[in-house]
Amino acid sequence: MSDTEKDLLEGQTVAIIGAGSMGGSIARGLVESGALPGEQVLVCDHNPGKLAALAQQAGVRTFSASAEMLAEKPGIVVLAVKPQVLAPVLEQHAADLEGALVVSIAAGVTLATLEAALPGARVVRVMPNLPVSVRSGASAITGGASAGEADVATVQALFATLGSAKVMREDQLDAEGAVVGCAPAYFALMVDALTRAGIRAGLRATDAREMVSATMLGVAESLAASGEHPRAYMERVTSPGGTTAAALYELEPALVDGCYDAVDAALARTAELARG
Repeated sequence: MSDTEKDLLEGQTVAIIGAGSMGGSIARGLVESGALPGEQVLVCDHNPGKLAALAQQAGVRTFSASAEMLAEKPGIVVLAVKPQVLAPVLEQHAADLEGALVVSIAAGVTLATLEAALPGARVVRVMPNLPVSVRSGASAITGGASAGEADVATVQALFATLGSAKVMREDQLDAEGAVVGCAPAYFALMVDALTRAGIRAGLRATDAREMVSATMLGVAESLAASGEHPRAYMERVTSPGGTTAAALYELEPALVDGCYDAVDAALARTAELARG
């Protein structure tokens, strides 16, 4: 974490409504990264088991009622609930959130909708993905008309402790969600597919899965460390007339078309969610 990020987060208290996969991951990541001490991360959820696990793992403060948590007047409130249940949360807490910096991670719920429901709040949208749980996530950030540059910078600093965090326009956010937000599932599917192909070719399932997962991690770390273009990396692995060249000839058309179709499907579903 840079000195600038430390300065922006100094003394901040972050409250998270929702302790599901994403809300819990954000809470754990903030503490484990050293961005905030556990006592400055507040989490509420209706599931006592999730709260107990978070309190034990990360030392965060937990609440069964969101109104009780918001009475603590946290500086930043993260709305980590599904888009389908966000509306009643906004209606319930419009007064509680007046003056707060509110971060929504709900896909398809626009800044206009959020700001109309929370007229007294400074609203920022963020689209993170699940690897924030191991501080290797990717988050896209955009601020509403009610949020100043300092608010956006603070939210970017917050999510930068959990991986890559980029500020972009709202019209780019849905595309980022369809590509990057869904990408953990895409990559997991690739690992599963290669594992099943390995089993079909005669490998033990546990060996194939472990080696494919290790390879994916190694490729990701290599590309991140070197900044090398993926195509150049592929060329280093591909010998003329070799086995990798033959395999890529079969794989590339289906994989590329599948990625285009997957992103289109995710964007279509995002539009459906936005329409309610």
